[in-house]
Amino acid sequence: MTKFAQKICVACQPDAKPATQSEIDMFLTDNPEWSLVVTGTVKSIEKVYKFSSFADALRFTNLVGEIAEQEGHHPAITTEWGRVGVQWWSHKIANLHLNDLILAARCDQRYAKM
Repeated sequence: MTKFAQKICVACQPDAKPATQSEIDMFLTDNPEWSLVVTGTVKSIEKVYKFSSFADALRFTNLVGEIAEQEGHHPAITTEWGRVGVQWWSHKIANLHLNDLILAARCDQRYAKM
């Protein structure tokens, strides 16, 4: 797994600095299944995880929810039969923060353990 999963999240304030382009590029290079999405001026990252059943997808959705609750930072999650889409961005700054990259990497860790 990537070194991002080992980093520590910090509380994101409305005046927090977004993740640098270098941090984003490093994350995407290390994690090519994640995609950078730009909607208007808001950057986010997203990934779709594949499963063999709805029950497995739902179990992973709950694991992502646990990660989010532990850090008080919440993604958009779409759960369907056989897939879960996860999208991270920081609402307070309407941009990507280092926390988003950290939590995305932690999602990958949880998925790998399933």
